[in-house]
Amino acid sequence: MDKLTGMQVFVSVARAGSFVGGARELGISRAMATKHIGQLESYLGARLFNRTTRSLSLTDVGGAYLQRCRIVLAEIEEMEGAVTQLHTEPRGKLKVSAPSVIGSLYVAPAISEFLVLHKDLSVNLILQSTFGDLVDEGIDIAITFGSLEDTSLIAKKMASSPLLVCGAPAYFDTQGLPLVPEDLERHSCLVNWAIPPREKWLFKGLEGMKQITVSGRMQANAADPIRIAAKKGLGLVMLPEYIVARDIEKGHLRVVLDDYAIEPMHIHAVYPHRKYLSAKVRAFLEFLEEWLKTRSAFNE
Repeated sequence: MDKLTGMQVFVSVARAGSFVGGARELGISRAMATKHIGQLESYLGARLFNRTTRSLSLTDVGGAYLQRCRIVLAEIEEMEGAVTQLHTEPRGKLKVSAPSVIGSLYVAPAISEFLVLHKDLSVNLILQSTFGDLVDEGIDIAITFGSLEDTSLIAKKMASSPLLVCGAPAYFDTQGLPLVPEDLERHSCLVNWAIPPREKWLFKGLEGMKQITVSGRMQANAADPIRIAAKKGLGLVMLPEYIVARDIEKGHLRVVLDDYAIEPMHIHAVYPHRKYLSAKVRAFLEFLEEWLKTRSAFNE
């Protein structure tokens, strides 16, 4: 039996939670995936999955073996990466994860231009607010914000986007303009929980840092709902420029308190800690970083 192929099939089936999903991921038939798992279990002398007509789950042995398989396959990929570094042309499939707004507005167009340059490459883009286990999900690069807690990953700063306080002209017509950060305490402030600290907006003036506690008629764990609410005149938002730039250009939103500095939103590319980066990952990281620099929303 081909033990390496069996391990790859085992990891894919475990990740997908089914033989059908694992087989689809690898481009093989369900029968072939079942055959590989059966041969692997026979070779190991242990059952890796609990099977019923409706579900598939790892046994205790299977769970332990899965962790070791991931390590072995990652090491093999790293060794292959050392060789493929010699190839200047990226090839194969690249899997990228990004939050929905920046993913749709910026990462997707960058990928399109990148693919035009590299004919032997394909990209899977996954739009999701957070990413899980990059290795488990097979993600090569995840675009994210803020600090990184998982020390097994590498975070490379790609760009920064200024945070702006803005609201609709109709809102200011009835509620007036905030002239200093403290004025926000009497305004309806629409809060994005994804930008810490929660319900507190930070400003820097001549007297140093100020932390203003804000509240309003709507809160959300993503930017778009409160951006839309702000356009309707329901309150003020503090969001990265890349999210509100188009609304500002069209006159739907107006920036206020721009005399007070706000820490920008830093965008990072996160990827597994490996000694050798594949040509496709290295090339895309370099391309995306340079591509974002040409966008005004990411120029501090």
